[in-house]
Amino acid sequence: MGGSHSREDLDLSDSDSEDAESRASDNSSDYGTPPPASASSKAASGAGAATPASIDAIDRHLRSLHLKYNEPISPNPSPGLAPTANPAALNAVKLYLHIGGSSPSAKWIVSDRLAAASFVRAGDDEDDDAPASGPWCLVVGSKIRARVGPELQLKTFPAQRRVDFVADGVWALKFLHADGFGDFCAKYHSCLFENSYGVAATDEGRAKVFGKDFAAWARPEDGDESIWEDATDGFSPGPKRSPMPPRTPAMKPLMEDLREFEEPVEEGSGIQSLALGALDNSFLVGDSGIQVVRNFEHGIHGKGMSVKFSGGSTNFSTPKKALLMRAETNMLLMSPATDGKPHAKGVHQLDIETGKVVSEWKFEKDGADINMRDITNDSKGAQMDPSESTFLGLDDNRLCRWDMRDRRGIVQNLATATESPVLQWTQGHQFSRGTNFQCFASTGDGSIVVGSLDGKIRLYSKSSMRMAKTAFPGLGSPITHLDVTYDGKWILGTTDTYLILICTIFIDKDGKEKTGFSGRMGHRIAAPRLLKLNPLDSHLAGANNRFREGRFSWVTENGKQERHLVATVGKYSVVWNFLQVKNSQHECYQYQEGLKSCYCYKVILKDESIVASRFMHDKYAISDSPEAPLVVATPMKVSSFSISSRH
Repeated sequence: MGGSHSREDLDLSDSDSEDAESRASDNSSDYGTPPPASASSKAASGAGAATPASIDAIDRHLRSLHLKYNEPISPNPSPGLAPTANPAALNAVKLYLHIGGSSPSAKWIVSDRLAAASFVRAGDDEDDDAPASGPWCLVVGSKIRARVGPELQLKTFPAQRRVDFVADGVWALKFLHADGFGDFCAKYHSCLFENSYGVAATDEGRAKVFGKDFAAWARPEDGDESIWEDATDGFSPGPKRSPMPPRTPAMKPLMEDLREFEEPVEEGSGIQSLALGALDNSFLVGDSGIQVVRNFEHGIHGKGMSVKFSGGSTNFSTPKKALLMRAETNMLLMSPATDGKPHAKGVHQLDIETGKVVSEWKFEKDGADINMRDITNDSKGAQMDPSESTFLGLDDNRLCRWDMRDRRGIVQNLATATESPVLQWTQGHQFSRGTNFQCFASTGDGSIVVGSLDGKIRLYSKSSMRMAKTAFPGLGSPITHLDVTYDGKWILGTTDTYLILICTIFIDKDGKEKTGFSGRMGHRIAAPRLLKLNPLDSHLAGANNRFREGRFSWVTENGKQERHLVATVGKYSVVWNFLQVKNSQHECYQYQEGLKSCYCYKVILKDESIVASRFMHDKYAISDSPEAPLVVATPMKVSSFSISSRH
């Protein structure tokens, strides 16, 4: 379990004597060795390796390191002339490259002692006289040319005049001039806005994208932070509305003492998904069946029982979605109708006690078969209701509620049915076009939050699926997964490169506190928080590894608060302290421009890609623990991390 700052916090600031020496003689190419996560207590090595005297020799030396460490050196080099490097220019930088990954020999080396960092449009270096209209790119000397976007994972260090980012490697820019650092940050945010929305980062452009109600999203520095300050009241022992100090014992990472219990899955049954139960059992959904595991206060463990898929259609494939129902005695399994696409024509109902698929339900509306992209329970905790017969469905342009009873409200007799029973469309709306729904989640009272391909997040009340009560604008990245707190006050959206945390609380005209699920929030809407990996961790997680399934810890009772957030990135399970993320005085947010991002997290590293990371139900949090166990599943193993607060 490693922290987020163990390898990136090496101060790249140069002493005057070192700078003078480096300009006079190229005899030291490495700037220092940041400690790896596993040895963060050891001092970073400052020993330098001999540096070749010429630029060509430096490049050859770096390429040899590339072969040794499997780190690309010159991603997407500019085919045109590099910007002229002038030490007096505002955009003059020293370029560093991180090599060695997370190994003990990891370190930052100087890749270019003097380069120019500029933003240019793609196509600017072509011979065509027409003005370039492509996306903005970051160009640093002749070594880096990368599109400006969230995938850069750019992070600033104002005190060091430093910027870290990912471009087929982990790089750091050290600006020679303070004004140059500020100018770079302002231009970066403008280019990012234009690349994301296709309009210039002017007042008119921001108003077009965000509108009047979401002005705080366009200019977070001008927004109302009181919502975030008030958010700590439920946890803070201090007086009402008093901001918390930057560091308190309650805000220290809660993952200091972990006890891991690991066990392999049954041979030949790789885990595809995890269905956590709040009652006695949880379920590992694999290629050929479901392994039943027992819930304990220290995690989940096998019972030696498994349910093989039997009965029903012969073309039944491994389900991509498993939904527990009816006091967790039944499970709905949804398999894609076409490989590579998430849509399904129906669901298989599995009786867990008998181990048989007892029915194949069809999705149908007005006599016509339809598809669904996703399904979920009517509300958080509904899976524990023994009488539950309805669930929610989502497709690209549909949001609805399905009922497993017939039109008279009677549970259909599946044993005597001669054909696949049809689910009853009892509530919902089919939108004409353009919604491009991707994912959804429900609150404790049955309100619904829906995420879209364009990044928008819509809030619907339980009583109406036709018109969203609130629609949050997108930030340029598709929403791939959503979760919401039991009380509906907080939403966690997942994108490929970051998580977005949104507060839905507002005060109505009568002075009453409400959420955006029950009414229009108006203009007093706080800017969201972003949760990100630092550039080094993002790179080490893998080029094709993306954030998946960001979730809150699990509570199903009014008055209880979720304590942590967890998401999966490749081989990483990443955990944030929810209270720390919400704290406006948190050190991560100091001196940040634009939307504030939190980089304080803990990482659990596994040997293979992680399938799912979820906290068990709050009832399994024991007296000396601040949280229920965290379950981390890989295709061949499942681990439970029991957390102790003894430290």
